[in-house]
Amino acid sequence: MTNPLLKEGERIDQLFSTDVKIIQNKDVFSYSIDSVLLSRFPKIPSRGLIVDLCSGNGAVGLFTSTATSATITLVELQERLADMAERSIQLNNLQDQVRMVNDDLKNLLDHVPRSQVELILCNPPYFKATETSKKNLSEHYLLARHEITTNLNDICEVARHALKSNGRLAMVHRPDRFLDIIDTLRHYNLAPKRIQFVYPKSGREANLLLIEAIKDGSTDGLKILPPLYVHKDNGDYTDEVFEIYFGKNGKAN
Repeated sequence: MTNPLLKEGERIDQLFSTDVKIIQNKDVFSYSIDSVLLSRFPKIPSRGLIVDLCSGNGAVGLFTSTATSATITLVELQERLADMAERSIQLNNLQDQVRMVNDDLKNLLDHVPRSQVELILCNPPYFKATETSKKNLSEHYLLARHEITTNLNDICEVARHALKSNGRLAMVHRPDRFLDIIDTLRHYNLAPKRIQFVYPKSGREANLLLIEAIKDGSTDGLKILPPLYVHKDNGDYTDEVFEIYFGKNGKAN
């Protein structure tokens, strides 16, 4: 029977380690491994307020909801993606914990109190707007992947104002933007504390970067975590990634 929350072209996918279901549309937006890894990378506060910027269809914030009692605010500029996220909140009966804000992240302080956020999660656009060679034809993917409506400066500036002292910003990004990320974080007094490079498999170059920074934190004590490999040589998920997707006792379908 068709789920009444679904619109044409949409499907429901599930992260089995959390039982969270996400409404997806491959022509509009679908979460991928970067969202899953980001939701499990930082230390998740047990209470308080968490914000998911550039939330897309809400995957990061919804996956995070199972690890905390904190209130979670999703912020997404694109109305179509925000609508998908709103219906995913309903699908998971998380209306009492998670709310969707359809607005530019620059207006975050219109929706959350200044200097009160414990953790900001962000899966931002990876590519500079000047990079035209790989721009996707879909407007939704174009805005999600290229720095057209927001960029590292905007994200770090709003995080600086919204986070409480010692609050944290966690991002997933591309390794080739590493120096840009470090410079921008430090410019806004966000001290990088934990970094992990993610590799498709052993012997390949890193293609993702996870980073966590603390507001007003010391610049000492930066930790480079062990590398995370996504696939074994035979193409299966590594044990670590399999557990993230399916849980300790999970089974892939």
